[in-house]
Amino acid sequence: MRGRHDESMKTMVHSFVMTRVDFCNTVFAGAPRSVTDKLQRVINAAARLVSGTRKYDHGLSHLLHIDLHWLDVADRVKFKLGLTVQRCLITRHHTTLLIAVRSSPTSPVGGGYVQLIVANWMYHDTTAAARSFSVAGPTV
Repeated sequence: MRGRHDESMKTMVHSFVMTRVDFCNTVFAGAPRSVTDKLQRVINAAARLVSGTRKYDHGLSHLLHIDLHWLDVADRVKFKLGLTVQRCLITRHHTTLLIAVRSSPTSPVGGGYVQLIVANWMYHDTTAAARSFSVAGPTV
């Protein structure tokens, strides 16, 4: 009976908490750690809720990464950015999202050699420009 309760709790936490953490988390690309640490605390609390451990119990990192297969906030952001860039390349919507692409002359975009470019006109040394999708996506 206990195993059934654990799976139900894991499903509910994933449905209600993790989906909200992942919603629009790409806006945290390049964000300072003080900002992403707040979301990381939510993920840590969700992991403790699922596992039944207390706040100061050891092994939270092992629980997150090995047992639950959850990524940290910074890794989740990088994963989602990379996935979005891949989808843009596959569906050929890279011009819509201002991703500059250079492909080999013999292969179309989506197959063969593709190089993502951060053009000079896209990148300025401001924090907002560095965190934009046009710069953060190809950088990841």
